[in-house]
Amino acid sequence: MADRTVSRWRRRKEARPDEILAAALASFAERGFAATRLEDVAARAGISKGTLYLYFKGKEELFEAVVRATLVPNLERLEVLTASFEGSSARLLERLLLTIAGVVDSRVGAIPKLVIAEAGNFPDLARFYLDEVVRRGLGLIGTILRRGIERGEFRPVDVDHTVFCVIAPMLIAALWKNSLEPHDDAPLDPQALARAHLELLLRGLEAHGP
Repeated sequence: MADRTVSRWRRRKEARPDEILAAALASFAERGFAATRLEDVAARAGISKGTLYLYFKGKEELFEAVVRATLVPNLERLEVLTASFEGSSARLLERLLLTIAGVVDSRVGAIPKLVIAEAGNFPDLARFYLDEVVRRGLGLIGTILRRGIERGEFRPVDVDHTVFCVIAPMLIAALWKNSLEPHDDAPLDPQALARAHLELLLRGLEAHGP
């Protein structure tokens, strides 16, 4: 009996960081960063506030851990895909946008809205998010655009500014779903938006003949 109890405790202890991060994501998505209290996160994770401090020093570190556990892995997978992809740049751009749409359609999609809403009061979090997520994401889009231009699939464009045109509808979708959609009768479909945006985008990027 004692061995089984110790085994359950070990499994519980190993799973605890993930449980804390899941509770933190849910709390941040519902309340925002400023209004989320560590005691609420701890209660949601089924632990004491003191136990939470064994894993995370404070709310800022907890938020950073949530971002690294949810958004960063998606970026890493897309970076690996982009480096090894053998198909067209249009198809690669489609994979990227549909992946982002999937993130937007999940609870993780609340993070961009949270950062934008609270960047003025928490500049360190804004800088962290800019470095860990935004710059990497824009750099990834820029890599795909340059790939298409170099291969003659896309016409030459101002890549540094076009990257914002590529990501803008997905950002709008994240803001909409986590602010206005709860008050709207018609839910937004991020996947459908991504496909509609892609159709317009690829027509604008299409390489023309001589």
